[in-house]
Amino acid sequence: MPRALSEVALPHAPAELTGDRLKRLGEGIGKVVYASEHWVVKRERSPSEVVALIILWKILCRWAHMLPFGWGNRLLKKPSKVLRFMRVVTQASMMVVPKSVWYTTHIAQVLRVYRARDRRGEKLARKHLAGTGLVPQRITFPPATVLTGGWPGWLYVREATERVEDTLDHRLAQLAAAGDFAQLELWLNRFLHTRRSGWQLGVFSVDAHLKNFGVIGDRVVLLDTGGVTNRWQDISARLSKDEQVQEPHIQLGLESLLADRPEVAQRFNERWKQMVNIESVREHWPDDAPG
Repeated sequence: MPRALSEVALPHAPAELTGDRLKRLGEGIGKVVYASEHWVVKRERSPSEVVALIILWKILCRWAHMLPFGWGNRLLKKPSKVLRFMRVVTQASMMVVPKSVWYTTHIAQVLRVYRARDRRGEKLARKHLAGTGLVPQRITFPPATVLTGGWPGWLYVREATERVEDTLDHRLAQLAAAGDFAQLELWLNRFLHTRRSGWQLGVFSVDAHLKNFGVIGDRVVLLDTGGVTNRWQDISARLSKDEQVQEPHIQLGLESLLADRPEVAQRFNERWKQMVNIESVREHWPDDAPG
């Protein structure tokens, strides 16, 4: 298991957070992330922003293959200024069109499920993973105003998390481009061991895709805790889907990286199937944990 890191309460925010404007680092459905050199702060999206992104996601998933030059797939894989503009337009449209059109039963249900999972996952992560090294270190401090790049231009924050050196998927892409498949395989093994370490603590992430993990030193850490659960109903459902996948490396987006190294893909697929199954998770699940 990665070395333990305790959470720290500081008397004031680090100077690098309040001294310079923070860079917009990335975004997800529910959060936008801004960073200084060593720390990250997050802005929670409003419900209308989340609904606009859910609508866009549903549209893109249905029609992405119809867009020329692979634009649809690129929009699905990586946030961009175009996608942000589309979200703003959609959100503005929601202000003049009756809510009943936008908040359909299905979209409202997706929003409720997302928010419930996000709150529950964060609570479980703080209880079970804080200080373990499986998540970035967290610091707290008295409320402070920080300046950010882009809208809204500032945030009122009272905590920050350790900034990762890279996302795991980007690190793997760099290693593949450099032809260093030994290191690539090492990081894939670390990814699997990080997941298993979480099971040993009584939690499981149902959103275990490579973009949701980061690299700090020799650690692989979970970035978004929204998919963390200890409910066996959720875990069994996720594992049942995973066990139907014949080539897990393709599902994780590694097909192009390992196209010329089928032996690496095969070894990873074999390790994945040995570890990511109901019997293996139950074997590593603590006796006193729910389940």
